[in-house]
Amino acid sequence: MDTSFVDVRYAPGVVALSYFIASFASYVALDMAKRVRTQDRVVARGWWAAGSLAMGTGIWSMHFVGMLAVSLPFAVGYGYVVTALSWVAAVAVSAVALFVASRNRLTLPRLAVGALAMGAGICAMHYTGMAALDMAPGIQWDAVWVLASVGIAVAASAVALLIFFWLRRLSGSTARWWQLVAALVMGAAICGMHYTGMAAAQFALGSVCLSADQLRGDSLGVLVAVATIVLLSLTLFTSMVDARMQSKTAVLAASLQTANTELQALAFRDALTGLPNRLLFDDRVAVAVQRCTRDGSALAVLFVDLDGFKPVNDSFGHGFGDMVLRVMAQRLAGQARATDTVARVGGDEFVLLLEGNPDTTATAQIAQRIIDALSLPVTSGEHEVCLSCSLGIAMFPSDGPQNQLMGHADAAMYAAKRSGGSAYAFFEPHMNAGVREQIELQRDLRLAIERNELSLHYQPKVSSSRSVITGVEALVRWQHPERGMLSPAVFIPVAERFGLINALGDWVIQEACRQMGVWRDQGLRIRVAINLSVHQLRQDDLGLRIERALQQHQLDPALLIFEITESVAMEDAEGTLQAFEALGRIGVKLSIDDFGTGYSSLSYLRRLQVSQLKIDQSFVQDLEHNADARAIVEAVVQLAHALGLSVVAEGVETAAQRDVLTRLGCDELQGYLFARPMAAGLMGEWAGNVGGPADLGFTESVFLNSTYS
Repeated sequence: MDTSFVDVRYAPGVVALSYFIASFASYVALDMAKRVRTQDRVVARGWWAAGSLAMGTGIWSMHFVGMLAVSLPFAVGYGYVVTALSWVAAVAVSAVALFVASRNRLTLPRLAVGALAMGAGICAMHYTGMAALDMAPGIQWDAVWVLASVGIAVAASAVALLIFFWLRRLSGSTARWWQLVAALVMGAAICGMHYTGMAAAQFALGSVCLSADQLRGDSLGVLVAVATIVLLSLTLFTSMVDARMQSKTAVLAASLQTANTELQALAFRDALTGLPNRLLFDDRVAVAVQRCTRDGSALAVLFVDLDGFKPVNDSFGHGFGDMVLRVMAQRLAGQARATDTVARVGGDEFVLLLEGNPDTTATAQIAQRIIDALSLPVTSGEHEVCLSCSLGIAMFPSDGPQNQLMGHADAAMYAAKRSGGSAYAFFEPHMNAGVREQIELQRDLRLAIERNELSLHYQPKVSSSRSVITGVEALVRWQHPERGMLSPAVFIPVAERFGLINALGDWVIQEACRQMGVWRDQGLRIRVAINLSVHQLRQDDLGLRIERALQQHQLDPALLIFEITESVAMEDAEGTLQAFEALGRIGVKLSIDDFGTGYSSLSYLRRLQVSQLKIDQSFVQDLEHNADARAIVEAVVQLAHALGLSVVAEGVETAAQRDVLTRLGCDELQGYLFARPMAAGLMGEWAGNVGGPADLGFTESVFLNSTYS
């Protein structure tokens, strides 16, 4: 050993601290490499800048602490400017490392250039830091050790870059453990370079540090080490928080993607049966039509409607009805081939798409198999039902383009149903006439509600004992711009079939209440009856909307009567009971229309809280010549009076019918014998004794200056 140089010794504790700082800085650097690869460029640049500062400070601090580990026989200090330059070099090295780590691929040229640039930077930082020691005489360098330190710096940089990219393939706890191992390896490489560089430095005996009065040693070293560890800890903590947030974001994004996938599946699936719905069916028909057009082949659309399904719900409840629909769906799917599509498009309506160029013979065979399969009994517990189905068939291309196939199959299905059901029918052009007319009517009806083409006519109800008008029934009319005046029998079925009945019903309620307000202002206080459809009766907010209309026009609820046909009332007796209770709380009156034509349970009739029964006109028409009709009417009148209900007979057209009904005790009469439905203005004129029949007046109770009972 050359005795002309100082014998350099190292403090083991400080060396260990320098290794810890190098490994910690490496761990943070590996974490930063993940952050700078984010897709958000602004965020990536922020992490790149912050990571470069933290990582560079950590590496610089390691070198600074490593230099403090050297035990020298003279006071040591570091020049301000040169020390700062060494820190800048460390940050620059880190910036290069993170920039290369942020690339998508590590090519061989990129590895070579990156390793050389990082190695040069590390050497510049180390030897600049050593140059901050202003020694007299100067430090003498061993060229072999210097070259060895340069080689270690470049090799360590290459290894670091390889580790950066290798860790990308790992995830979870495995990645964390390998990141720790990699940090320890990188820390050892950085320390190896530093202490190899320190071995290259030789201090002559009697050397003096001229910069001893600038940045001084031990206390400054401890401060730098602590500050660096705190900085790296904060950076690592921030990185971990960001990683956790990104992990949560990824989980949420995955959950959102899963939810979107499920929603998309739900959007194209029927919730009850799991079959495709109308949207998915239409899409598959469109694709199939394109394929048939290209190949010159054919397809068939089958429209299936269950016969007699509604009584199943009425008799056994909706739970059993849903089970029946699921069974029918499974049977339909069982008759379809792998290339076919079965979908549910309505309550008890299904459609099938038959592909593979079927002819009419093959399609008819499949249709018959479907009819046979659906006619088998369905059993659950003590209940067993047997249903049939009506099936309509439309072929492509013979039965029209894509947008007409469903309508034509629907028309054929109705033809099969009219023939008695449990049958199939192929579409024929004459079937389309009724369908086209209904489609045109529903289009015009939508516009009629907006254009105020609808009106209410009012037919008087007459007291049988005094021949005076006691109330009216509101009947909707439609003044079609081309077809003239249309009766409800023409457009009400269209409204029900195409989902317009609720909008139409709302209009009737609003218009009737408005007219009642007008009459009230004219001095006419009269009870008005309005018909409710089954669709309106099943609306949850029916009572709220009726109450709002009454309040808007400041009407007495007792002046409003809602008539519900017996068949509608008994279709879902429990549901009707709940709806009637809600309407009863408002204060409106309730009437059972067409009584005697349905299948009323007397126990339900007693619970329904109705105030009136209305005898169907079919019984009234036979009163003069049919003893059974008279017996039925008499029984209804006696039953109603026993229950405290009044009785109205509709369809009275002759004096003889009037006399029989009066003798049987019927309370009110309604029919052409007394008056046809009339416009509201004419009704007001009658109340003022203008133009009305001489033998038919108004009861005094309809005027505001009298009390109505």
